[in-house]
Amino acid sequence: MPKKKKLPSRRPAAPKSPAHFDWPRHGGYALLAAAVLLVSLFFFLRPSGPRYGQPWKEFSGANALRHVQGLVGLGPRPPESEAIKKARGYIHAQLEAAGWQVIDQPFAAQTPRGTVQFVNVIARRPDQPENEKLFFVGSHYDTKTFDSIQFVGANDGGSSSGALIELGRVLSLHPELAARIELIFFDGEEAYEHFSKTDGLYGSRFFAEKARKANRVQHYAGGIIWDMIGDRDLTITLPPDSPAKLAEEIFAAADALQVRNHFTYYNNDILDDHTPFNEVGIPTIDLIDFDYPPWHTAGDTMDKLSAESLQTVGAVTLYFLAERAFQQ
Repeated sequence: MPKKKKLPSRRPAAPKSPAHFDWPRHGGYALLAAAVLLVSLFFFLRPSGPRYGQPWKEFSGANALRHVQGLVGLGPRPPESEAIKKARGYIHAQLEAAGWQVIDQPFAAQTPRGTVQFVNVIARRPDQPENEKLFFVGSHYDTKTFDSIQFVGANDGGSSSGALIELGRVLSLHPELAARIELIFFDGEEAYEHFSKTDGLYGSRFFAEKARKANRVQHYAGGIIWDMIGDRDLTITLPPDSPAKLAEEIFAAADALQVRNHFTYYNNDILDDHTPFNEVGIPTIDLIDFDYPPWHTAGDTMDKLSAESLQTVGAVTLYFLAERAFQQ
C-alpha cells in the first residue's frame, strides 16, 4: 500500500496572493503554458506500466541448449522413471542456485496403464507479491512412454525445459520482474494412448484444477506454455484458439525483436498444456512448433536443435513479460 504522507510539524505559511508573484513582464504566460505542456507530455508519454530493464538481451540460447543436453543425457524420462527423478534433481539444483524457491507438487492420476504417480515442479521467488497478478511460463519435462523405441525427446520435452531453466537464470537478474513470474515444469503431458480429456495433460490439468478449487484463478494474469521450441527450422505455430490479446502481444514482441517471420498461426486445433488453463479461466497461450517431422520418433535427438531457435523464443517471451504482460 502507498506510504502515508508525514504531517507537517507546523502550520505552513499562507501562500502569496497572485499579485505578489514576480511574473516576467514579457511572455510570462507563454512560458507558463509551455511549461504546463511539457509536464503534460511527460505524464502522457511515459510508460504506463512498471519498467523491468531489457532482460531479453541477456537470454542465452547456448546456455539453454546446454541445459537441454543435461536433461536429454539422462535418457528417456517417462513418469515414475529414475531418469525423470534425476531430471527433477537437475531442475531443482539449477533454479535454487539462481535464488528460486523450488517445490514439488506430487499427485496420482488414473491412466490407461493404471494409477501413476506424477510430480510437477514449481519455482517461485521468495518475495512473490500477494496482491499483484502473476504470469507463469510452463513446460512439460516428461517424455512419451514407448516400448519399442528409445525416445529421448530432445525437442519434445527437452528444448522447452532447458530453455525454462535459462529463463530462470535471466529473471533472477531482474528481481522485481521475477517476483511476478512462476516457472512450472509439468509431468505427464504425454498421453499413454491417445490425447483426450482423460489421457494426457495430467500435470497441467491437476495444476489448473487445483488453482480453480483454491480460488487462485484470479491470481494469474495469464500464462505461456513452451513446447517443441528448439527445431533448427523454427516456426512457432500458435493454436487457432489462442487468447486473442495474448496472441496480439506475442506477435508485437516478435515484431519488436524483428523475428516475426518465425511466428504464425496453426491451421488446426492443438491439445496441449495451455488447454486446461483456458478452460478454468486463466488466459494461456501455447508457443509450439508443431511442424516437426521427428515428433514422437527415435529421431528426436540433439542434432535437430538450434541454440538460435531457443534464443528466439526466450527473447520474445522475456520482451513480452517485461514490456507488455503487466501494462494496464
